[in-house]
Amino acid sequence: MSSLTEYSWPAAILLALSLLCLSTLFTFYRSNNTQKPHSGLNIPELGGFSLLAAWPFFAKRDDFLWSNFKKTGAEMFRFRALQHHVVAMHGTEARKAFFTEKGLNLPEGYALLFGTSPTVRDLQDVDTAEYTAQFLLKQFTDLLSKERLANGKFCAVFPSLLKDTDRLMAGWSSEGTMDPFKELNDIVFQLTVRLGSCRELAEDLDAVARMSQLLDNLEKAATPAALLLPWLPTAARKAKQKNTRELFALIYSFVETRRAASVRSSDTIDFLLGNGFSTENVVEFILGLIHAGYINTGMNVGWNLLYIGMHPEWKAKVSAEFRALLATHTDAASTDPIHERLASIPLGAWETELPVVDAGMRETLRMTMGLLALRRNLGGDITMAGRTILAGDFLAYPLGDVHHNPDIYPEPYKWDPHRYDAGREEDKQAPLAFLGWGGGRHMCAGMRIAKLEIKLILALFVLSFEFQVVDGAGALPKSLPRVDFNDFQRPRPVQGNPCYIKFRRLKVD
Repeated sequence: MSSLTEYSWPAAILLALSLLCLSTLFTFYRSNNTQKPHSGLNIPELGGFSLLAAWPFFAKRDDFLWSNFKKTGAEMFRFRALQHHVVAMHGTEARKAFFTEKGLNLPEGYALLFGTSPTVRDLQDVDTAEYTAQFLLKQFTDLLSKERLANGKFCAVFPSLLKDTDRLMAGWSSEGTMDPFKELNDIVFQLTVRLGSCRELAEDLDAVARMSQLLDNLEKAATPAALLLPWLPTAARKAKQKNTRELFALIYSFVETRRAASVRSSDTIDFLLGNGFSTENVVEFILGLIHAGYINTGMNVGWNLLYIGMHPEWKAKVSAEFRALLATHTDAASTDPIHERLASIPLGAWETELPVVDAGMRETLRMTMGLLALRRNLGGDITMAGRTILAGDFLAYPLGDVHHNPDIYPEPYKWDPHRYDAGREEDKQAPLAFLGWGGGRHMCAGMRIAKLEIKLILALFVLSFEFQVVDGAGALPKSLPRVDFNDFQRPRPVQGNPCYIKFRRLKVD
């Protein structure tokens, strides 16, 4: 079977360029006037060659959006990403519609405009049932239901989560300096694999490490060219296919092992197989679940620890709250390791008895979640903030529009968990003012698990180590770096101002 990749590279490049010209010629300089409405829809449209106009969106998204909001002077503008229309928006009315309109689909929005999530559909020789996003969300909701988390099925894995965390922290030296975005992300990844797959995979350390490396490779392959021109035979495109195929094969083997098992477990793979999923669709589900934890929760726990470490008063409060939790629910005279004592604390206590930690987590999300929310209009034409969004349009809303709005959050770049105290409650001063866990029709289905992972890691670290934040020279920094909101994949810190955690393991009494 012939394909573009079978041609010599000069011929492939010429063919690719020809296809590119044909696919974009009809959009070439349709208008040089950025204020010109599209088809009378009263939405300014960026003119020019669509490929060049859209490139900055995939390279420096935040700068692209806010410069064009300023240039157009409007709350919405449109641009083309080759054959697709994208509507960028900000403001209260646009935000309310974006998060509440029924026809807007989240997975379809991220499929084109995000592009880093591995999917079995990238492999042309793998057949999967076309489950709808709503069906998959229902499975995820059932998997993380209150009843399932509260009963013995989840409690059985709870000690393993803390054992995994303790094992990885035990691999550190007794004192040293670490990059929280690397070391803590590795812990989150291990916990997510534990929760999202099966015991056999979670305890195969080589397989877990390989999965992490493959996801890292996929992230690097998500270049602007790969996202805008997915059919072009670039090295990034080949890398995405190669790494996705290896990920698929790795997880597939463990799913088949569980399918052949004579005794069912409470693990996620067995849960999905029991609901009638094919092996291919179990793999697809697990890829999505683990990837979500990989790009989000791992960064969040790192930022949480940095912000706590930079605020001595809050650091003391967090430490006292974790110690109170331990004292309330475990025997103070126990000689058991801390991770085993923490594992005996009921789930409900983790969720309801840590208000200081909860406030810090909420403020950290507000500070760092300024990235883009994406949707696609799969319904009919709709009116949003007095403007018409066509069926098939993609939509982009920058979360920084609300999270860093000084009219809602005074001094928006100051970390201040007291914002949520009774009497202030700044997150309730405007509609959908806090979107760290989604909002409206699209709440984060994995919120409870993500919060739990962060709390488990913070608890074991704070109770086991003395620590402080240091810069590259080992000194206390004047401030933490800001999040690079142009990084469309993860909330990483801006380059050039690194911060680390200097730690010393506490002696066990």
